[in-house]
Amino acid sequence: MVLQLPDWVESFVRDQGSCYPEVEERMRLAIALAQLNVEHGSGGPFGAAVFEMDSGRLLAPGVNVVVPAGCSVAHAEMMALMVAQRVVGNFDLGGEGLPAYELVTSAEPCAMCFGAVPWSGVRRLVCGARAADVQAIGFDEGPKMADWVAELERRGIAVLRDVCRAEARQVLTMYKARGGLIYNGRGG
Repeated sequence: MVLQLPDWVESFVRDQGSCYPEVEERMRLAIALAQLNVEHGSGGPFGAAVFEMDSGRLLAPGVNVVVPAGCSVAHAEMMALMVAQRVVGNFDLGGEGLPAYELVTSAEPCAMCFGAVPWSGVRRLVCGARAADVQAIGFDEGPKMADWVAELERRGIAVLRDVCRAEARQVLTMYKARGGLIYNGRGG
């Protein structure tokens, strides 16, 4: 199986430029990816991207392609991390000689994506919408420890929450209003 981002992602990112000095700019890119994913009908209402923390240079975008790929792990965060690791040529984005990378995601990670964060090597996680916002439209985010932020920080991964949260929630609301498929395992 080959997982790939929708065709429109490459041209959109190229047109947007490659450097985002402010964290809000980075989040707005992730939110725009989520919104365009809904508008193009190419997946769920989630976008993510991996950036160099210091420069704001975009390393890799990601969008949710669970339904079109027929693959439950094809979440936006997972796609962004996989693309970033391929670009860097290493499974460890925190490896020696690499700049510090961050994962910026339009919504807090589900249980699966949370698990991938420490293993990816990113040094910071930046979240838009809260898990409660995602659950409010019907998605099941899975079991995640109550103190997940503290656990990541204990592992040396900084966490910023609620960055452009209202904008991120609007994409979720739009997806629900358009009748977007809520795809939980076994329909739960």
